[in-house]
Amino acid sequence: MSYGGASGNAKVFKPTPPDRGSFPLDHDGECKQHMQVYLDCLRSSRTRDRVPTDCRLLAKQYLNCRMERGLMLKDDWINLGLPDDKTRTNTGKPDSNMK
Repeated sequence: MSYGGASGNAKVFKPTPPDRGSFPLDHDGECKQHMQVYLDCLRSSRTRDRVPTDCRLLAKQYLNCRMERGLMLKDDWINLGLPDDKTRTNTGKPDSNMK
């Protein structure tokens, strides 16, 4: 009896790409600094009266680092839940003067 060996009837393993939201780990720590600053912002937003949207720019910097280094596919910010900031004020609310 043979276990784990190749046989004529064995199915060939065909890798599939990860689901959206899954991406390679940053084994070399290329974006570690961006990640740490972003996570620190999220932690501090829980202890203060800040909301996670205050960390939006840091999230963009982290994701941009990953996209530039091929650790995730490039995508539009709107698809990543981070719309272009040109239509928003510093408070994260839509600017009434922008149309």
